[in-house]
Amino acid sequence: MSSRYNYIVIGSGIAGLHASLLAKDYGSVLLLTKESIEECNTLYAQGGIAAAIGPEDSPELHLQDTLDAGAGICNAEAATILTSDGPNAIRELIQLGMIFDTVHGSITLGQEAAHRVPRVLHAGGDATGAHIETTLSNLSKQSRIQIQEHTLVTKILINETGRAYGVEVFDKSSQQHNTFFGENLILASGGAGQLFKYTTNPQVATGEGVALAYTAGAAVMDMEFYQFHPTALHITGAPHFLISEAVRGEGGVLRDAKGIPFMKNYHELADLAPRDIVARAVSMEMSKYNSENVYLDTTHLSSKKIVTRFPNIYKTCLEYGIDITKDLIPVASAAHYMIGGVLTNTRGETSIPGLYACGEVTCSGLHGANRLASNSLLETVVFGRRLIQATIEEKWEGPEINDFITIPNRKTSENSEEIPTLEKIQAIMWNNVGISRNHKGLIEAATKINEMEKNEKLWAIEKTKTLRNTFLLGKLMAESALMRTESRGAHYRTDFPVTSSDWNNHIVLKADF
Repeated sequence: MSSRYNYIVIGSGIAGLHASLLAKDYGSVLLLTKESIEECNTLYAQGGIAAAIGPEDSPELHLQDTLDAGAGICNAEAATILTSDGPNAIRELIQLGMIFDTVHGSITLGQEAAHRVPRVLHAGGDATGAHIETTLSNLSKQSRIQIQEHTLVTKILINETGRAYGVEVFDKSSQQHNTFFGENLILASGGAGQLFKYTTNPQVATGEGVALAYTAGAAVMDMEFYQFHPTALHITGAPHFLISEAVRGEGGVLRDAKGIPFMKNYHELADLAPRDIVARAVSMEMSKYNSENVYLDTTHLSSKKIVTRFPNIYKTCLEYGIDITKDLIPVASAAHYMIGGVLTNTRGETSIPGLYACGEVTCSGLHGANRLASNSLLETVVFGRRLIQATIEEKWEGPEINDFITIPNRKTSENSEEIPTLEKIQAIMWNNVGISRNHKGLIEAATKINEMEKNEKLWAIEKTKTLRNTFLLGKLMAESALMRTESRGAHYRTDFPVTSSDWNNHIVLKADF
C-alpha cells in the first residue's frame, strides 16, 4: 500500500464519498474512515435533500427560506451558491445512480419546517440518507479509490511553510501507527452529536475533525451554534431515533402532556416553525408539566400514507410497541447537527493551505445561526464539487479572517483525581451547553471540561485519543457560547434572551501557538 497520494479524504459520509469520487479523476485517492465505510451520519438522514426543482419553487425562494432560518448571520454568498446550484446537484446524484421517490413518473417533494413550499426530495420514504450512502459507497468500492476502514486520524501534519502535507493515523485493526502523505487533505469527518447525552447521531459522530484542524492551527467558527432536533423518539431502553421533520410536514401535530397542541403558542407557523423554535418549545412544555417528553400525533393522517411515506419510522416505533397510525409518539429534543465547524470559504479551503473541508465538519457561515431543514445533504454535493475544482487550480485563496479569538486558559484544580469519561462530558454538555444556556452553567462547563482535559489519566490511555478530541470540542463550544451574550437561532441564553444587532457577526477561534 502506497504512503503518498494526490488526495487524502478523511470521512466516509456523503461528503467524503462524493469528494473522493470526484477527486479520482484528477489523481490517486486514499479514503480514511474510523469505522466501516457505511457507518456515518448520512446513513441516518431521514428527511431528504432540499432543492428548488418544483413548479412553484425557485432558487430565490429557497435562498430566502435559508436566510430567514439563519437568523440574520448567514453567509449570503454561500447561501446563493447552494440554492442556485441545487437543481444541478440533484441531476448529478441521479446520474450517479441515485433513485428518488416518484409518483406517476415525477419526483415527489415533501414539505418541511421553515420551507414555504414543498422542495424536499426523498428516497425509500424516510431513508434518503441510507440510499445516498449506499449508492456512493458502492461506486467508491468499484473505483480506483483506496479505502482504509477502522483507521483513526490522530494528527494533521503541517510543514515549515504552514502547509498541510499528511496525516498520522492509528489502524484499529492492526493496532499500528502509520503516516500518509497527500498533496490535498480533505476533512469530511461529519458532526459531533456524541458530545451530548441525548443525540440522534451514531456513535461515530464525535467531532474529531474540528479538533484535529484546530490543533493543527486552523480557524474554527460559530461553535456556539448546535442544532437540536425537536422530535427524537423518547422511550426507556430505546435509542433516540430521529422522527423526521417530514412527519410534521405531512401534518403531524405536537401535543403536550395533556394532549393539547401547543406550537401555535410559540410561532405563527406552528408545527412547521424553524427547528430552533420548535426544540425550545418542546423543552419548555416538558418543564411546564415536569414530563420527560411531549407527543407527536399522526393518528389523524391516512394509515396508508404513513406506512408508505415513513416505513422506517413506522417499523422502528412498532418494535417498541407504538403503532403510529393509532398511538401518539413520545418525543423529546436531542442533539442533531453541528452548525459551527472548521472555517472555510466557498471553495472548501480552510485557513491552512493544502487542507480542505466539506460537509458538517465545516463552517462557511452558510447556515447562519440555524440550519434550514434538509440543506445539509445538498451542501455536501454543491460544495464538494467546488472544493475539488479548487484543488486543480493553482491559486490558494483561503477564507477571509478579519479577527479571531484565543480561548482563555482557565484555572483548574491542581490534582484532580476524577477520571474523564465520555459519559461525564455528555452530561456536562447536555446540562450546561444544551438547548438553554446561561453564564453560570457555561462557566461551570468550560472550567470542568478544562480540568478533565488536563488530567494526566486522559492523556495516558492510548484508546482515549478520540475522547481527548471530544473534550477539546466541548471546550470550544462552551467558550464560544459564553462569548455570545445574546440569543440567536440555535444559541439561546436565558440571561440574554434577546437578539442583539451588536452580534450580527461570527465568533472565530484559533489556537495560540
